[in-house]
Amino acid sequence: MAQRDEIVSFLNHLLEIEAYPDGLPVGMQVPGAAEVTRVATGVSASLELFTRVAEERAQMLIVHHGLFFGSGPRPPLSDVDKARLKTLFDADISLLAYHLSLDAHPEVGNNAVICDLLGLDDRVPFGRDGARTIGFLGTLPAPAPIDDVVDAVRRTINPEPLVLAHGPDLVHRVAVISGGASKFADQAAAAGAQCFLTGEPAEQARWAAAESGIHVIAAGHYATEVFGVRALGDLLAARFGVEHVFVDVPNPI
Repeated sequence: MAQRDEIVSFLNHLLEIEAYPDGLPVGMQVPGAAEVTRVATGVSASLELFTRVAEERAQMLIVHHGLFFGSGPRPPLSDVDKARLKTLFDADISLLAYHLSLDAHPEVGNNAVICDLLGLDDRVPFGRDGARTIGFLGTLPAPAPIDDVVDAVRRTINPEPLVLAHGPDLVHRVAVISGGASKFADQAAAAGAQCFLTGEPAEQARWAAAESGIHVIAAGHYATEVFGVRALGDLLAARFGVEHVFVDVPNPI
């Protein structure tokens, strides 16, 4: 058993949340039980996720995309908000959300784990968002055909990625930013990458890839962002002795 506030303090410090201004409240968004024996993780706040976490009898849920996204004054709570919050309140579940800070972490972040899966070495920070970077640019052990890189993505991230193949036949350097980051495609090319891996493509990614001469692989917003929350849950299980369950709510986007 662990104390809720001790877990929250540990995660806030680990992820340096003050260094990553964000479009949602970061850290604990909804307080629940003070004592935690079971932690659930998931990608995006939704009624389906909250309901399934309640069925799992977890006292804490950690997500990447939390509640209350957006800048400026918040509109009044809606019936959708009410149903989501009621589910959390009734089950006494704490909701924690870590967005950009979790993308960026060099060990448990989405982008770091993806780099591990692809075997990228010699990583350097890439993709500035505000004052900090959120992604990485790394090197394959040896130049490889783009088809080999795509096959690795299919095996480890998403069996059906979107591939905009506009780079050279051989790929050596790969830039990685999970989620909706296709706007960084031309910057990846300028930084020396032959391939840029992201999640959700914007329409303009097609032209950025072609005109910059880089391969862009869009492996899905959801599919590229399961890794950070799962790594956090496993870390909490090892450090605090709590149980961890990842609740998969598949999303093709």
